[in-house]
Amino acid sequence: MKHRITIVGLGAGDLNQLPFGIYKRLMNAEHLFLRTKEHPVIYELEQEGLVYKSYDHIYEGNDQFLDVYEEIVARLIEEARTKDIIFAVPGHPFVAEKTVQLLISKEKDSHFLVEVEGGQSFIDPLFTSLQVDPIEGFQFLDGLTFEYDELQLTQHIIICQVYDGMVASHVKLTLMEQLPDDYEVFIVTAVGSKDEVINKVPLYELDRGIELSNLTSIYVPPVKDTNVLSHDFRTFKKVIASLRGPGGCPWDQKQTHESLKKYLLEEAYELLEAIDNEDDAHMVEELGDVLLQVVLHAQIGEDEGYFSINDVIKTVTEKMIRRHPHVFSDVIAEDADAVVKNWEEIKKGEKGEQKAESILDHVPKSFTGLMKAFKYQKIAGKVGFDWQEIDPMWAKVKEEIEEFKEAIQGKHEDQKKRMISEFGDILFALVNVARFYEIDPEEAIIMTNDKFYRRFLYIEQKVQSMEKEMENMTLDELDGIWNEAKQKGL
Repeated sequence: MKHRITIVGLGAGDLNQLPFGIYKRLMNAEHLFLRTKEHPVIYELEQEGLVYKSYDHIYEGNDQFLDVYEEIVARLIEEARTKDIIFAVPGHPFVAEKTVQLLISKEKDSHFLVEVEGGQSFIDPLFTSLQVDPIEGFQFLDGLTFEYDELQLTQHIIICQVYDGMVASHVKLTLMEQLPDDYEVFIVTAVGSKDEVINKVPLYELDRGIELSNLTSIYVPPVKDTNVLSHDFRTFKKVIASLRGPGGCPWDQKQTHESLKKYLLEEAYELLEAIDNEDDAHMVEELGDVLLQVVLHAQIGEDEGYFSINDVIKTVTEKMIRRHPHVFSDVIAEDADAVVKNWEEIKKGEKGEQKAESILDHVPKSFTGLMKAFKYQKIAGKVGFDWQEIDPMWAKVKEEIEEFKEAIQGKHEDQKKRMISEFGDILFALVNVARFYEIDPEEAIIMTNDKFYRRFLYIEQKVQSMEKEMENMTLDELDGIWNEAKQKGL
């Protein structure tokens, strides 16, 4: 015969709110166990001779609340081996009560049965006291476990289980990541009872000088000021939709995927410049500009009915999970090289149905010449068409230089075309050298261009300070100033 664990709720407030049926259950219980005796109903029932055993002492022996709940549940299950018991919890058994969920999860194929009876949740009286209509949308979060990215700031937010200053501090710091320090929140304790206390405080005072208990919750009103939500991706998407929508910006409205191509390239290069300069503030701005291009393209796709930003995010999320089985599945990757190998194999399988004349066809045609050369060589190298040492690469560079010199001296009708071709061969051979030394040639030429700009600017400014004109100076004079700039580290 299986014994029964009957779970009852003590309600949200005092004895006046306790249903009569639950009252009789408690007073007539032969074996009554409480998760905690710290509740207004228990204080009053003690005066009527209530007999019980509480598990408050378990809180003192554990650092983590989950450990507390696990131990309470283990003890209840042990008690139920020999008898029927009643387990009383604050509020309603199915509202923010981890022990109930644990008991239910362990009931199957066990020696006990679980029966859950009523009890008033504190949510109803909380809505009443704060005059909140939940149909407007609300979140109910656990102060012990909720995280930054769970917050829906445009809805009413109730954060329960704010037992003490430590939990309140965690709640405060997490909220302050998205809300102004002085945003007004409500600390609600013993709601619906005669001891109800509601304090409105600025967020930064949430964990200061306010008495907290196991009956304390935090209420965060919905954010109405769109400026406060400027960090939220949904706000950004709405802004772009408004720019392209009726009454929006004429420039944004007329853009197409084709017209925006050049801007995406420009923003990407400006981001590379910020990275090279190690300028974090500039990186933030340029990353935002790149994101703007992504969202604009997605909005155009949505306006035309082909795809939306959700499709973009869904596709890349699924790709990341699929191509990282060593993280999200049971595949083992010992090092970064193994990760890359797995990635390429998975990628090859994904694109298996797409017939291409060459494995090089996967390199985007829009790549710059250096980028395309680098990628072509890298792909060819993966199938064995590559030198493994540097000496033949340098030999190839010298060979191409000689062929270029021959093309210069030639007298063919297509001499110019041949010169261009041979010079391209030199660049291609140098890309091979760069790849051997793990240098990105595109990054290298950008760095050199920037260096040339800085030094040439120095020459211009120096000549101007000398009240001269560059055109009237000799190359040796200008080269001397160039060397000055070089010595200065420009």
